[in-house]
Amino acid sequence: MSGKAPGQRAQWLLLDVMHAPQALSLLRQAFSGVPSLELFDGTEFQPVCEQGPLLVDLRDCPVLSALCHTDPHTWCGLLLGSDATIESLRAHLQRMLTVSVGLNHRALLNYYDRQTASYFFDACDARQLSCWLGPINWLRWFGGTWADRASGSLGWQQLRNPGLDVEPLAIEQGLTRHQRERLHRCLLEQHIWRWSQSTGTSYRTLSSHVEQGLTLGFSERAVLDDWLWLRLLHPRAELLQPPQGLTQQERLDHLRRRWQNNPP
Repeated sequence: MSGKAPGQRAQWLLLDVMHAPQALSLLRQAFSGVPSLELFDGTEFQPVCEQGPLLVDLRDCPVLSALCHTDPHTWCGLLLGSDATIESLRAHLQRMLTVSVGLNHRALLNYYDRQTASYFFDACDARQLSCWLGPINWLRWFGGTWADRASGSLGWQQLRNPGLDVEPLAIEQGLTRHQRERLHRCLLEQHIWRWSQSTGTSYRTLSSHVEQGLTLGFSERAVLDDWLWLRLLHPRAELLQPPQGLTQQERLDHLRRRWQNNPP
């Protein structure tokens, strides 16, 4: 992916409605004549259609296309270059929504979220990218990782369709191990960012605490959260592996008692 400034004018915007209330209002008031389609319409996500992204046709509206580039914080989502019809493009984007995870699990892939996109597409090789992008020639968005967001270093990301001869995207396309790992990392780092926002602790410090907790075996979300509170209370306490053969909660309780009885 590239952090360079935008080049070609986008033909489409996949607007992330849930994170763009101002853009949605402007679209309805100032650009009511611009064609758009709700991506969840006609899918199993129909009951929450208003929460899904909006596919906006920018081909005949260079003014709006320019706004998407100059004000990406308002017009958040993915900018697309594609010569496909709006119907065929929407069909492909809808197919990208539902994925299989392992043998027995299905999930909604919110690839239209700029943070998610920054992790997911980075986990695709050239063949996988050719499959996932299909009729899309290129993607562009203003985003980055949660660490980038925390440090104020978000920027333009762009990737191009390698155009390799591959099988079309399958119904409920299975995620690779690397893709699953990157999406899991996205959720974990989002959690760290939220902790940073709510506690006023630096993202870097909390990220270090999380890595320490994972090393100690605290992988369950509730236990990991308890570990973070404990570590914030005892930031200089010595890290010691708790006894084996205990549950994660029991291991954490052992560490808490040790630190409370032997403060640094």
